[in-house]
Parts: sequence; C-alpha cells; structure tokens
Amino acid sequence: MNRRTALAGFAALPILGAPAILRAQATTVIKAGHGGQTGHPTHGAMVRMAEELARRTNGAARMDVFPDRQLGEERELVEGLQLGTVDMTAVSTGPLVSFVPQVGVLDLPFLFQSSEHAYRVLDGEIGREILGRFSGRGIQGLAYWENGWRHITSRNPVNTPADMRGMKLRTMQNPVHIQAFRNLGAAPVPMVWGEVFTSLGQGVIDGQENPLGVIALNSLWEVQRHVALTRHLYGPHLVLFSKAKWDRLPAPVRDALSGMMPEVTAWQRAEVARLDAEAAGTLRARGMTVTEVDIRPFQAAAQQTYAQFRDRFDPALIARIQAAAGS
Repeated sequence: MNRRTALAGFAALPILGAPAILRAQATTVIKAGHGGQTGHPTHGAMVRMAEELARRTNGAARMDVFPDRQLGEERELVEGLQLGTVDMTAVSTGPLVSFVPQVGVLDLPFLFQSSEHAYRVLDGEIGREILGRFSGRGIQGLAYWENGWRHITSRNPVNTPADMRGMKLRTMQNPVHIQAFRNLGAAPVPMVWGEVFTSLGQGVIDGQENPLGVIALNSLWEVQRHVALTRHLYGPHLVLFSKAKWDRLPAPVRDALSGMMPEVTAWQRAEVARLDAEAAGTLRARGMTVTEVDIRPFQAAAQQTYAQFRDRFDPALIARIQAAAGS
C-alpha cells in the first residue's frame, strides 16, 4: 500500500480547528484544502486560522482543513475555487500561470536576493497588483505565505550546471520553471507532486527541486542522495479564496479572516524558516550530502530565461521587483 492509498480512507475527514460545541453551532462553514502534510507550516497556519475564526465569530463560523491533497492536486484545488467545491486554498505558483499568467514573473530564476526582498515585493504594491488579477478568474487573493527557497536533489552530485546536463529533473507544470531548467542543461519533466516520490524510486526521474523543509517532510532521503543548495527560486504559497463564496460571507466573517491574516502570515513564514533550518541537519543525519554550491554559474546559465519571457512579462515590472532589493 503506498502513501496515497493509505491516506485515501481519511480523505473525507478534515482536521477541525474548533471545539466540537462551536462546530455544532456554526452557520458558516469554510472548506479549506492544501497539498502539504500536516507537518508543513501552511497546514499549521490554516489550523490557526480555523481556531481564530471560531474565537472571533463566537462559533458562528468554522473552517474545516483538508491537508495532503485530500481535495486534489494544486491545480484541482484552484479549479475547485472556481467551481465552488473548495472555498480556500494555499498553493505554489506552479499551476497558477494557467489562471493568471502574470504570476509567472515570480518564477523567474534568481529574481529575489533574500527573503526580505521577497516580502517587500509580495507584501507591497506589486504583490497586491498580482493578487488583484485573480478576481477576474473568480478567485479572491488574500495573502502570500511561504513555501521557501528551492534547491536541487539528485542521485549524483550537482556542483555546477554542467552536472545537470541531460538530468531528468521533475519540475512543476510551469513554463517558466521548465525553460529555466532547460537553460541549465537539464531535461525537465513536468509532474504533479503526488507522483514524484514513486518516480524517483523507480528511476523515471533523476532529481527534483524543492525547499529543504518539503524535502525532509517527504523523506526524500529514501530515493535521493544529494542536495545542492542553489536557492534558484523563492517559492510563495498564495492564499486564495473562492470569490463567489467570499462575496457571500457575512461581513463579520470576512473581517475576521482579513484581520487575522497579517499575524498568521508572519507566523507561517517564521515556521518555514525554522523548518528549513532544522531540515538541513535532518537530511545530513539521514545520509544525504548537503552541499553549498557557487550559485554564480547557475545564475549566468539561467539569465537567458528573462529574455525568453520578455514578451510575456513587462520588463518594467521586473525592474521594479529587482529595484526593491535595495529598499
């Protein structure tokens, strides 16, 4: 029995963030799903939201949280917002370019110099502009949580782009990611996350890329030997809501959700930083080689990605993002 099958029996069982007496009293129910395990800070943040929502509304509203792809892969979760089968989710940028192409600018390699740089952009005017574009697709953008800085795992060591030549590397189903890794010499294989572990174990793919916390939570040491700390991409988790549902929520419930978001966002990001810091030691203890690499050759090889997407992303927007590094 694989991990996905083992979870199937629990697929209809949410993790409830409010006491039973308040759940029984609730007149507004929010169905929230995400693709991470219960150990990921995105799950913890949703549970905190559920608890706080029950408290702020005196039990008039509740949030049921479905983790670990119980409501579908990330693209299915976003489609669920449009269809009304999912009320809230937090997803990576991977599937979002199909809904709001401008989100793809955040996927340009080595765009952000630091987490602080990313926060200035995402929490500022540029981030609000991008979230605002979702309303035309039946989705309400709420905030940017964090997935983390992405690194490469592999069977064989990766120290330079030359080591990636011909490497079958799983990427998200995102054209910017795919092209960036082609530029680095890899052979990208777009794949939904639920298929990755088995594909690594069977040799269908040679490697993948993700934040350290995700690598550790998914026990990738069982199917990978090396981690190259490339920090090639800062990955946010966009917190999104069904616009039809959002517009129907009682004003006190909307106010409660909006009011708690800055505090929950700060907590979630701090937890991701903590998880990533701990994960490096965990991966080494499990036998993986974790290597600090010189990222400059990777930056140079990936730079042409910007020119290849010049017609899709406004160069002035990219310049604004890059200028925020020194703010």
